[in-house]
Amino acid sequence: MNKLDTNSDMYRIVGCALKVYNSLKPGYLESVYEKAFQMELEEAGFSVKRQVRIPVHYKGVLLDANFVADLVINDSLLIELKAVSSLAKIHERQVESYLKSTGMSDGLLVNFGNLRRLEWRVINSP
Repeated sequence: MNKLDTNSDMYRIVGCALKVYNSLKPGYLESVYEKAFQMELEEAGFSVKRQVRIPVHYKGVLLDANFVADLVINDSLLIELKAVSSLAKIHERQVESYLKSTGMSDGLLVNFGNLRRLEWRVINSP
């Protein structure tokens, strides 16, 4: 289980996710959780950007590819949302790739689709 400093922004952000999970429960599309989570985060005083395009370079060339982060908080924390039965390693790798492309050091992976509990993982850049 993840443990967070109770005075940290990450703790407050996960708390916002828990409010959404407890209210909506599993069963909605990711886009519904994304909008509800944005509302909770903004009410908590965070600056939130949704569907943020991430440029990807390959061999020095900017690729014309759709690589989009679900949420970016305070221009420093990337959040990837899922609405699946269980998180997998590939979801963590996705966040790591986003962090690598943006230069951000911290990410949060949140899954609203687990029937038993909210799943979340803090991901740090590799």
